[in-house]
Amino acid sequence: MQKTFRIAGSIGLMLVGGLLFAQQPSSRPCPPDGFSGGFSRGCPQKEFANPVDVSTMMAALPDKPYATPQHLRRVLVLCRAVGFVHSSIPLAAKMVEYLGDKTGAWMTDITYDSASINPENLKRYDAIFLDSTTGQFLDDPNDPAITAARRQALLDFVKSGKGLAGIHAATDSYHTTGRPPAPGEPPAQVTGTWPEFNEMIGGFFKFHWTYPTLIQVKIDDPNSPLTAMFPAHGYVIVDETYTFAQNSFSRKRVHVLTSINYAKMNAEDKAKEPAATRRTDGDYALSYIQRVGNGRVFYEAHGHQENVYYMRPFVAHMLAGIQYALGDLQADDSPSEK
Repeated sequence: MQKTFRIAGSIGLMLVGGLLFAQQPSSRPCPPDGFSGGFSRGCPQKEFANPVDVSTMMAALPDKPYATPQHLRRVLVLCRAVGFVHSSIPLAAKMVEYLGDKTGAWMTDITYDSASINPENLKRYDAIFLDSTTGQFLDDPNDPAITAARRQALLDFVKSGKGLAGIHAATDSYHTTGRPPAPGEPPAQVTGTWPEFNEMIGGFFKFHWTYPTLIQVKIDDPNSPLTAMFPAHGYVIVDETYTFAQNSFSRKRVHVLTSINYAKMNAEDKAKEPAATRRTDGDYALSYIQRVGNGRVFYEAHGHQENVYYMRPFVAHMLAGIQYALGDLQADDSPSEK
């Protein structure tokens, strides 16, 4: 028999076979309210955004939608993070909610429970928004049947003609870590663990430039309504910037909207990416759309730091992307490379 007791607020005692063993307290306490960035698993996930962040984000919201909704739309925001937990998750969820409320483009429900991804519940929605979901965010580690049912429900939802939108860590899901198998050994190849999802979301994470790194963003499709809010020559952003494993992302599958202007990136920042994971093609997409079955997918790689949600063009880009996923905003979603 094994039981764990907590005494004196920090010291754990484990009862194993009638003997008590002391457990060392965590060397990394759970972060306080108002922190930014994020934390690794092991702490309760916060579900409320900082009011100052919310009010500042609300000042950046567009006044009207990019397209008139064909009918009343409903969006489900899923916020469950099993791996790294971003502090910006509650703020991103509020962004989706208030975008819909202010523009009249959709109504929003927010959940931190993956049990919401089931066929009966999903009948109520037109799109799902993956809010920096990490790890095996749909899985029930104690029930393979539930895991399989949730996965199939998500795939069927999109392929049937509905929408999927994701931000930042939605691509930091269902892949191996790529960490070295032993000290001093080179990193292992990062591989996807759920190919259907990896392909549907567009790729999977393998490296990021940490916050704050200034990134020059290139507009790959200046004619798209999803990039109309950006200047045609591009823009700059300071955030944590995700990149994808080379074998997981392809312009032959997705329509790229924006990407890192890698040619203009300084050599010092380029050198921060390990040679073992560096893309050989210099292709670092940031946002894109694609068709999956009869459905539509939109993804944006930035969104790590709270102050990104203060940027008017960025928030407008999210509005357009979600409206595309809902099927209300028409856009060229043919693959960027034939």
